[in-house]
Amino acid sequence: MPGSVKRVFVQNIGLKVVSLLLAVGLWLVVAHDPPAEVEMKVPLEFRNLPYDLEIDSASFTEAQIRIRGPERVIHRLQAGDVHAEIDLASVRPGERTFDLTGRQVHVPQDVEVVQIIPGQFHLSFDNREARVVEVQPRVTGKFASGMRVAKVIADPPNVTIAGPRRRVEAVETATTDPVDVSGTMTQATFVTQAYVPDPLIQVVHPTPIRVTVIMETAGDEKK
Repeated sequence: MPGSVKRVFVQNIGLKVVSLLLAVGLWLVVAHDPPAEVEMKVPLEFRNLPYDLEIDSASFTEAQIRIRGPERVIHRLQAGDVHAEIDLASVRPGERTFDLTGRQVHVPQDVEVVQIIPGQFHLSFDNREARVVEVQPRVTGKFASGMRVAKVIADPPNVTIAGPRRRVEAVETATTDPVDVSGTMTQATFVTQAYVPDPLIQVVHPTPIRVTVIMETAGDEKK
């Protein structure tokens, strides 16, 4: 029996020594890894917003978060490793103040949230509305002497927009990216996009807009 026990300890002694040294080295690294802190600007991710509601304010989209953890972990952090999720499942039209705490901030293992600025934020919500508005092309450029724009045709002539009700109701038309008609003598067609300046309003199912510009001499009657 003693011989058998001895063989267990002696067999592959070199490999066992190396394994022991690696384990001790790893323990030393972990035990002596000093804590570090870093501040990050973290975008807020809004989840579970009811389909019939829209966020009616765009002033708060990120938070300043200070986190602490082992130095080796902190130095390896990527932008997507820390994020804040806000659950909007219970919101209703109107204004609401949210607490922003460590419970909403997702961080890697061994990392803790030390500070969040601001600790509260305010959002307003409105019913979602969609309606059709006319497309108003924006024409620019230097015309040849004696020439002017006679007619501008947008195809399709209308788009559907959607967003918070009060903002949608305030929109009269959608516009297009500038169409430069410099050098056009008769007519020309350009492909562009339509948009609404309000960032909280979207064009539903956006498609390219074909803008046809018809020119005429300054003395001609407009058709």
